[in-house]
Amino acid sequence: MNQYAHLIGRILIAVIFIIAGAGKIADPAGTVGYMESVGVPGILLWPTIALELLGGIAIIVGFQTRLVSWLLAVFCIAAALLFHFDLNDSMQTILFLKDLAIAGGFLMLASTGTQGLSVDKPGR
Repeated sequence: MNQYAHLIGRILIAVIFIIAGAGKIADPAGTVGYMESVGVPGILLWPTIALELLGGIAIIVGFQTRLVSWLLAVFCIAAALLFHFDLNDSMQTILFLKDLAIAGGFLMLASTGTQGLSVDKPGR
C-alpha cells in the first residue's frame, strides 16, 4: 500500500508544475512580463519551463527523484521569496506559504527517495 500512496503523492505534488510549465508555454510574453516586473530576467523563462515540465514528469515517474526534488525545493523557495513575499497581502501570504509547503514536501522526498513504482526503484 505504501508504494501506491507514494506514487499518488508524487503525482499530486508534481502536477502543479506540469500545468504551470504548460501555461507558461501558452503565454510566454505574459510570463516574461510578470517575471521582469519583479526583477527576474526574462531569459530564465525557458529554463523555468524545462524545470517545471521535465521536473514534474521526472517526479511522477520517479526518475532521479532525489536530485529533482532538491532542484524543485530550491525553485519553490526562490519563487516564494521573489513572487509572493508580501505579508501585507493575505493572498500573497497564502501563496508564499503554499510554495514553502511544497518545498517541504520536496525536501522530504529528497531525503527518502522513491518507494517502489518508479524508474529509480522498479519492482520494489
